[in-house]
Amino acid sequence: MKYVVFIGMLLSSFGVFSQEIALLKYKGGGDWYGNPTSLPNLIQFCNEHIGTQIQEKPVTVEAGSVEMFEYPFIHMTGHGNVFFSEQDAENIRKYLLSGGFIHVDDNYGIKEYLERELKKVFPDKELKELPVTHPIFHQVYNFPNGLPKIHEHDGKRPQAFGLFEKDRLIFLFTYECDLGDGWENKEVHNDPENVRTKALQMGANIIKYVFEN
Repeated sequence: MKYVVFIGMLLSSFGVFSQEIALLKYKGGGDWYGNPTSLPNLIQFCNEHIGTQIQEKPVTVEAGSVEMFEYPFIHMTGHGNVFFSEQDAENIRKYLLSGGFIHVDDNYGIKEYLERELKKVFPDKELKELPVTHPIFHQVYNFPNGLPKIHEHDGKRPQAFGLFEKDRLIFLFTYECDLGDGWENKEVHNDPENVRTKALQMGANIIKYVFEN
């Protein structure tokens, strides 16, 4: 674990870690592998429209791994159960505090499990809803009303929740929105092109914000 701490300190001192992003593999039986075409499509969109040079294929990292510390942005999704061991929770906490960022997109049904497991990571932190004035909604693309609604489930409005360390946003949870579904190949959900575009633009805002803060 000392090695993990060292890696975290090292990466924090260098700012942006690499031009790669990762998908988080977690325990508990939930479908961490959901939306398989979403991240490649988001990467392609960002490289074409906002000038990033992200490797085309995202990497998969496990919650308790040292490899997490190689990536500035880690994405997590799923419908079902999430479980972090104590080692996973400690590793995630150190990753976030050393400069990393995790985005969790609710694929419908992950919220109760995520909130439970986040208490292991940060017992004293609470998810806070981001105001529509937060910079993450106003990067390259402007979303004056906050998150776009991509898919309807329960008639609830889309919400963005965050965890902060001092003034730095370190963790983003997008809820009742389904950004990842909007990033997927068109034939997967048959979403209208304007809906997919909004999802990709919001995803690009998140990537740009993470890479520059």
